[in-house]
Amino acid sequence: MHRTWRKPLVTAVLAASVAVAPGGGPAVADPAGPALPAAQDLVGVGDADSQAVLNQFSADYNATIPGSDTTTPRLYSWDATGAPTITTKTGATTIARPNGAEVGISALKNSTGATVDFARSSRGPLPTDPRYFDFVNYADDALSWAAPGNGNAPANLTTQNLKDIYDCDVTTWKQIDPALPGSTIKPFLPKAGSGTRASFLAALGIHTVNSCIDDRTVTEGQGSDPKLNDPDVLVPYSVGHYIGQAYYGRGSGADTQGLLTIRGIDGTAPVDATGRAINTDFLTLHGQTVYVVVRDADWAATDAHGAALRGVFGPDGWICTSSTAAADIRTYGFLPLPSGACGGVLIP
Repeated sequence: MHRTWRKPLVTAVLAASVAVAPGGGPAVADPAGPALPAAQDLVGVGDADSQAVLNQFSADYNATIPGSDTTTPRLYSWDATGAPTITTKTGATTIARPNGAEVGISALKNSTGATVDFARSSRGPLPTDPRYFDFVNYADDALSWAAPGNGNAPANLTTQNLKDIYDCDVTTWKQIDPALPGSTIKPFLPKAGSGTRASFLAALGIHTVNSCIDDRTVTEGQGSDPKLNDPDVLVPYSVGHYIGQAYYGRGSGADTQGLLTIRGIDGTAPVDATGRAINTDFLTLHGQTVYVVVRDADWAATDAHGAALRGVFGPDGWICTSSTAAADIRTYGFLPLPSGACGGVLIP
């Protein structure tokens, strides 16, 4: 059910620029409205790459609940960036805003359903995760790397190239190809706490972040960050998030691809430009599943809270059965899971 970025990684070429599709702007960031979500509502935090599609889920799912209904739990999701602290819902404890899957999972661990009900995650369960967590899948993604379209990075890098760069063993483009400039490569990683960071390093077999890497200053999936506007930069990037930003106009504010274009690994293109979707060959080699993480006791509960969680995220829930949700997943760049796979649960 869960796909891991396999080795050897296989790279590909993508055209240096892509058109933004007209229509369909992004959903509003953070819960909108003068009041906080209600105490019974389902509220999530965490991963930046999947925050936009969760925002859209929230808008579309909540639209199915009559405004006069004050008892049915609604769905809300707080973005990874913004005000440094958030009060997630009525009566909740104020917490530091979780930026990334790892930090979101920690927030879930260190709170109750009175504050956080689920964490967004771009990685699956690890042996170090609490056994009382359930990772509930709902879409497919893939992981590659990106660089400025007008920069010095080549269209393709091999698995070994990426490992050498992120091990700091290769430091100039000319070491990769004598035809490339001799300028110094500037590799970035998303900040600690990012699921994309963790998955990228794990796929390359890298356990220590060396001194040539900037790993403290950028948020995953925010290609518009001025620090990435440099001809020698490269950074790991979610293929699905990039497609949503660049092909469907689903980014806003800092959450856009900026000047970055997504690149390939060992000859397999990450994007099917005609279909405006993740290339299925690239998915096979470098795919990863997108999850929400919940407490098992909440998921299995027979009360209204457990029923609401399963009613949104479960195999018979709204995300797995609604054509609206499937359209949201596709236009935010991800791929719906096959029938029978969506809403599946993995445990650490």
